[in-house]
Amino acid sequence: MASKKLTCLECGQVNRVPDERLGAGAKCGTCGAKLMPGKAVDVDLAILAKAARNDDLPLVADFWAPWCGPCRMMAPEFAKAAATLNGQARLVKLNTEAHQAAGATYGIRGIPTMVAFRGGREAKRQSGAMQEAQIVGWVRG
Repeated sequence: MASKKLTCLECGQVNRVPDERLGAGAKCGTCGAKLMPGKAVDVDLAILAKAARNDDLPLVADFWAPWCGPCRMMAPEFAKAAATLNGQARLVKLNTEAHQAAGATYGIRGIPTMVAFRGGREAKRQSGAMQEAQIVGWVRG
């Protein structure tokens, strides 16, 4: 039976999930949080680093800040994309104001910036606000 490793976005525990359960409400064995929440989840640097390193599904991080107008405009579009991509990728948000080391750690020069991680490394990045369809196309592309 094929399965995927997914890091719990709440507690950081790595879980193994059968492929057929990915879209069916799989939960963390430690804390019970949904592993595929179908929405963008706010994470900290430690959870992002662990998930980027361990997850078998694509992980897309939106680096943003509360004072950033384009970031606020993109937030609902990113949330819609997270619902559309549920079961195919996980979308997370990292507040660069609350986690100021993120800029240096991930080489973030401007926000909003999306970084896609696959197989433990950065696969691609895109800066600037995007609409839901553009985000979904970029993640799948």
